[in-house]
Amino acid sequence: MSAFSNYLEENLLNLLFNGDAFSSPSTYVSLHTADPTDAGTGTEVSGGSYARKLVNANGGASPAWNNAAVDAPGYVVDNANAITFATATASWGTVTHFAIWDALSGGNLLMHGALDTAKTVGTGDTFQFPAGDLNLRVE
Repeated sequence: MSAFSNYLEENLLNLLFNGDAFSSPSTYVSLHTADPTDAGTGTEVSGGSYARKLVNANGGASPAWNNAAVDAPGYVVDNANAITFATATASWGTVTHFAIWDALSGGNLLMHGALDTAKTVGTGDTFQFPAGDLNLRVE
């Protein structure tokens, strides 16, 4: 299951109960070798041609995430298209988690979760989430 970050929880509650504006952000997917946690403190992959992948630019013409669907006991959103990272030019280590951010670097963590299966990414490997495989679930 995915988890909302502290940042997203606060902004959604303020939007729902206080009417505070919160615009739909652009979404970037990151890879991690340790749990990012709700505070965004986990170890993100770095070096070796790694960069977060833009999945949906705010206001983009075609969404890159499918609409939320029932996934008892909650809901799920998944990627409409494959998310393919650059070919690693150095070892990225063992990727165990992913996260969704609102910026290419830095920014605010929105969601995070563990991969079903950890993947070691070595020099020359390409990491990809095929369409429909990055599931963001909430209950």
